[in-house]
Amino acid sequence: MCAERFRRMRSKHPLVFLSIFAMGMLFMAAEARADFRVCNSTQNLVGVAIGYRAKTGWVTEGWWHINGSSCKTLIEGPLSQRYYYLYAEDAEGGGRWDGPVNMCVAEKEFKIAGVNDCFARGFQRAGFQEYDTGEQSSWMVQLTDEAPPENPTVTGTNNP
Repeated sequence: MCAERFRRMRSKHPLVFLSIFAMGMLFMAAEARADFRVCNSTQNLVGVAIGYRAKTGWVTEGWWHINGSSCKTLIEGPLSQRYYYLYAEDAEGGGRWDGPVNMCVAEKEFKIAGVNDCFARGFQRAGFQEYDTGEQSSWMVQLTDEAPPENPTVTGTNNP
């Protein structure tokens, strides 16, 4: 009975049906939005910092706290840079995801301009891993318990 009523409504009110269909498509498009996400596949809380080159120079930001088996968006919207840098620490001291690119971090929430003279400016220095996002508008980094492979697990999408 419900299916029959739906068929009649669709044939009598095509604009209503098309509007509902269009709203559904917009909702699905919103779900596929572009951003830079980090997923924590471990069981522990992880603190994450990101670095990038802005118009005004190098910037590092942190900390995003990502619970085990969950994800967080660090940068919303299409990516404006090709290279992003990531550093993460297991809150229980069990692990670290780092790399060879030194940038500044702080104990508490931070946004730091510049990557030089970290100690002289009252910050710590950490090694960040570089991620080349190419021309992708979206990127995801997966933090795992295993030793990182030579090419870490990342995904990207190029949304026109």
